[in-house]
Amino acid sequence: MAHLESVKPTSAPAGGPPGDPVVAMDDISISFGAVRALDGVSVRLYPGEVHALMGENGAGKSTLIKALTGVYGIDSGTVTVEGRQVRLASPSAAQEAGISTVYQEVNLCTNLTVAENMMLGREPRFLGAINTRAMNRRARATLDRLGLDVDPASTLGDHPIAVQQLVAIARAVDVDAKVLILDEPTSSLDADEVEKLFTVMRRLRAAGVAIVFVSHFLDQIFEITDRMTILRNGRLVGERMTADLTQLELVQLMIGRELEVLEKLERELDAEDAGPASSEPVLRAVGLGRKGSLLATDLEVRPGEVVGLAGLLGSGRTELARLLFGADTSDTGTLEVSGRRTRLRAPRQAIDRKVAFLSENRRSEGVIGDLSVADNMLLALQATRGWLRPIPSATRRRLVDEYIEALDIRPADPDALMRNLSGGNQQKVLLARWLITEPDLLILDEPTRGIDVGAKAQIQQLVADLARRGLGVVFISAELEEVLRLSDRVVTMRDRRKIDERSNVDVAVGDVLEIIAGDARAEEVGARA
Repeated sequence: MAHLESVKPTSAPAGGPPGDPVVAMDDISISFGAVRALDGVSVRLYPGEVHALMGENGAGKSTLIKALTGVYGIDSGTVTVEGRQVRLASPSAAQEAGISTVYQEVNLCTNLTVAENMMLGREPRFLGAINTRAMNRRARATLDRLGLDVDPASTLGDHPIAVQQLVAIARAVDVDAKVLILDEPTSSLDADEVEKLFTVMRRLRAAGVAIVFVSHFLDQIFEITDRMTILRNGRLVGERMTADLTQLELVQLMIGRELEVLEKLERELDAEDAGPASSEPVLRAVGLGRKGSLLATDLEVRPGEVVGLAGLLGSGRTELARLLFGADTSDTGTLEVSGRRTRLRAPRQAIDRKVAFLSENRRSEGVIGDLSVADNMLLALQATRGWLRPIPSATRRRLVDEYIEALDIRPADPDALMRNLSGGNQQKVLLARWLITEPDLLILDEPTRGIDVGAKAQIQQLVADLARRGLGVVFISAELEEVLRLSDRVVTMRDRRKIDERSNVDVAVGDVLEIIAGDARAEEVGARA
């Protein structure tokens, strides 16, 4: 790979492909049982170009990446690297071919130093022992080339997730990657951190690295990428230069509908009656708080009402949700559920009182990858019955089939392993898990994070439908537009306390930003929102 010391970021190349592709995947097909995950897909990656892989969840993006990185074998088709046909039988074979991947969840060792993570398995040695000084010197050289001011001797876990992600990229670069795959690298980053990542990406692009960028943030796709491959239902829709497409055209290609899904949903919601009928709250919290986590907070949710929690990361939204569900225990205040005063010391108590909670971290607090879709879907219902009273087989089949159809879960196979589903379909299964318990209150923490626009619209429509049927909903999202689109009332939080509450009548994103940040910082916060 070219040296980076003197390289400056450049704009995206214009015109046709910049020379021969470094990787060509031709007519790739992969099946899992009866499910055709990829059907004759071709993609080309060119040196010095950022290439977006676009499509709804379930379109085949993850499968294609795993085929390129040696995780999945291909049923048919060919893979060529620098003009030579290769068989990528394992991740190590892909890495030897110059293909490196940085995943959304950073898979590094936080207890080791930055340099140890970058050189893991490739440490320089002297007389059989690791040469720490040489290791730190080499790591520093790579970090400097990427413009990263990180101490190689510092412990990785002491750095924020954004820096850890950049260290993972530095590790990939240090092994002389020809192709760098970035899978949802910005999902947990704020605006400043995203810009640092983009600066590194531009340096790598200018140095001749082919970068595959996967993201559900369309603004970022149009800012950083040069070319994109669009998939739908495991098939290739087309390859386009980013500059030749509008966001609306891209959405239409991805979802195959001649409309902008979220705008249509917003128009439908605007046409409905504003807000629920007056009734007794399904939940009332007074002065609810937890030392070091959340200051005393009041909150009411009525049947048929969506209460949106707005605020920046760390504002206290998730902390409040966890207290309402008993995932954390409050040490101040009172809580009433359906008019009954209660103290939730564990989630099981909340479930018994018809409260359901969809965590923002579906990977570690929701999805059980080695179980089937059906088993994942019925987990909460089985917990309410107790493990000595299994759900009858006929009831299992009826419930699972009903919710697979109602939520459009793909593939429509109750025996499919949960880990093989796309993120959006996993999220639908987790929603079904809680809806099967027939809750009175549903707490949704970032239910649409990391999923495509089509699945996002489906989940937002589902939330609106549930509220119309009388379910109380607490809806948390970092996307203010999404909060305002769905909510009857908006509660704004900052510094782990509630700072504002108002009816969602003619409330604009700018209004919420001013509440969060104050007039002096509204512009800055707007850039981060």
